[in-house]
Formats: sequence, structure tokens, C-alpha cells
Amino acid sequence: MSDGRPVGIVLVSHSAEVAASVAALAKALAGGAERVPVAAAGGTEGGELGTSAELIAAAAASVDRGAGVAVLTDLGSAVLTVKALLAEGDELPPDTRLLDAPFVEGAVAAVVTAAAGADLAAVEAAAADAYTYRKV
Repeated sequence: MSDGRPVGIVLVSHSAEVAASVAALAKALAGGAERVPVAAAGGTEGGELGTSAELIAAAAASVDRGAGVAVLTDLGSAVLTVKALLAEGDELPPDTRLLDAPFVEGAVAAVVTAAAGADLAAVEAAAADAYTYRKV
């Protein structure tokens, strides 16, 4: 368990609409998860499809409460952009982690787990575990 500070969640998609919708879905399925800061970082500053290091960094800063920030991404260049920000070392809050998880299922698992008061390691494990969810 964490020390009462919630883990922040950032959802990075090539589409602002997808990122915002997944954030809304995850929060709703977590019973509103009012205490969990969730930010969507989708598209570019100009509203186009793509990813933006600036939007991702701003989203991470906005959800940081000192308990770590979990970042989930949709596709290839979103992953590369987050990895580049992490490599810079000072662009993202301390204890920011890129989670290896499916985007939608992982986001729901991350938000639900963070809402239960779990720490960053538990949020990461729950999101990664979403790879095992079977649909058939």
C-alpha cells in the first residue's frame, strides 16, 4: 500500500479522443476514482494524430502527487516518445514508469488498483497482468 498519496496515471494515445475516452472509461469502471489523478495525453498540440513529448510531460506533471506516475501507451511512436522522455532524466516526474500493458485493459486495471490505494509497483503489476485477460 502507498502512504496515502495516489499514483498518477497518464494515458498516451495517438488520438486525443481515444486517450480521453479510455481515461473516462477507466475512471467510471473504478467507481469514479475521484482520488486518482488521471490525465490523457493524446495527439499533437495542433490537434492532429500523433504524439507530443510536451503534452506527455505536462500530463505527467499534472498527475504527480509524489507516489509515482504510471504511463500507458497505445502504439509504437507513443512508446518511443515516452522512452525518450525517460532517457532525458528530467522531463518527467521522479518515479515515472512506462508500463508494459494493453492500453484499455491495462488502464482500467491501473486506475482500479490505484483507487484501492496501491503503490506504483502494485499498479504496474495489475496493468501488466491485463495481458492475461482472456476474451474467448
